[in-house]
Amino acid sequence: MSTTANFGRILLSGIAAAACVAAFAVPATSAELLATVKSRGKLTVGTEARFPPFEFVENGQIVGYSADIMTEVMKTLPGVQLERLDLPWQGILPGLAASRFDYVVTSVTATKERYQTYHLSVPIADATMAVLKRKGDAEIAKPDDIAGKPAGSQAGSAQLQALETLAADLKAKGTPVGRITTYTDFSEAYADLAAGRIRAVVNSLPNLLEAARQRPGLFEVVLPTFGPKTYFTWAGRNDPDSATLDALIDSELVKLNVSGKLAELQTKWFGAPMQLPNTLSVPEK
Repeated sequence: MSTTANFGRILLSGIAAAACVAAFAVPATSAELLATVKSRGKLTVGTEARFPPFEFVENGQIVGYSADIMTEVMKTLPGVQLERLDLPWQGILPGLAASRFDYVVTSVTATKERYQTYHLSVPIADATMAVLKRKGDAEIAKPDDIAGKPAGSQAGSAQLQALETLAADLKAKGTPVGRITTYTDFSEAYADLAAGRIRAVVNSLPNLLEAARQRPGLFEVVLPTFGPKTYFTWAGRNDPDSATLDALIDSELVKLNVSGKLAELQTKWFGAPMQLPNTLSVPEK
């Protein structure tokens, strides 16, 4: 990855990153974090670069919607290099809590539990849940139609929680889901869906639209969405030392939303703009 302030470097990737991340850990300190970032000339963030079109690797570089947003945010930190640790999702929030990096720049679904534990940024995208099926599967016309069929989602994710909640609702109606399979990342779930090992994948709508756009002859999004209105955010530590960095990033995200830059990037990566609030309300679940 480029060593410029706006693009940073990919230091680690995949499961190997989980084993190695401690060696690259940002030392825990009681110093005010934004001042520390400026003095060391480096902002270290955790990301999961297997979540297109938000974050993914192309030609050895992390690209996507979040990468483009971060390019804009870094303009407010001249002289500071962006350093990105590419990690499995399951290590992202624990790594933040352990101060292995300064901030999380990946798609964190806003949940009540996360809201209470971390500083979740203002929304960066709609994350309302939906179902992906194989194209032409006439037995699945709405989310409830996954009853009696095997479905999957990512381990440890809010999307898996949404699938489990839907499955519990269907079970209460006497029509349980056939089987729930969990995956390290969504590419594995899509592969199983393509192979017919599962019948449905639950993920956030923007990601499923991208999956269907990439493979239009194979996948199809099932509408309407289901569950409460949900948003993707970024995340920082919820402590006094992190407060100024959290506030700076929130402020820049609001400016990008108000100016129309976020809408421009949404059109680039999703094909259409999204209506996003400039504050994050306490999530329902």
